[in-house]
Amino acid sequence: MDFLLQNWMLVLVAVVSGGMLLWPALGRGGPGAVTVNEAVQLINREKAVLIDVCEPSEYAAGHAVGARSVPLGTLETSKALPSNKTLPLVVVCQSGARASRAVGVLRKLGYENARVLAGGMGAWREANMPIEKSS
Repeated sequence: MDFLLQNWMLVLVAVVSGGMLLWPALGRGGPGAVTVNEAVQLINREKAVLIDVCEPSEYAAGHAVGARSVPLGTLETSKALPSNKTLPLVVVCQSGARASRAVGVLRKLGYENARVLAGGMGAWREANMPIEKSS
């Protein structure tokens, strides 16, 4: 204990540097999150399904082309989810926070290949990926 008290500055530096190493993993949606490029590869190569868990008004304002609208609150009862639970799912929302919760729900429902799109729709737009609006 004396060591920690006498070297509090070293301990502080160690904690801060450890936090800085973990920050990128936390910022991209956590473990198992995919980048936009990885999501596109999953969609093209493995027939992944893009699931948008935003509210209907957010979905209508702009969503990824081909994304299915399944608001977070309706996940457990939705008929829009694929019946084949082995297909990869890429879950997206505006920032990634709701998508992370949705992946937890989807995994409980048996969709083990569900992943968060890191950065959400912001990352999708930043990568200049196609977006459409519903009327």
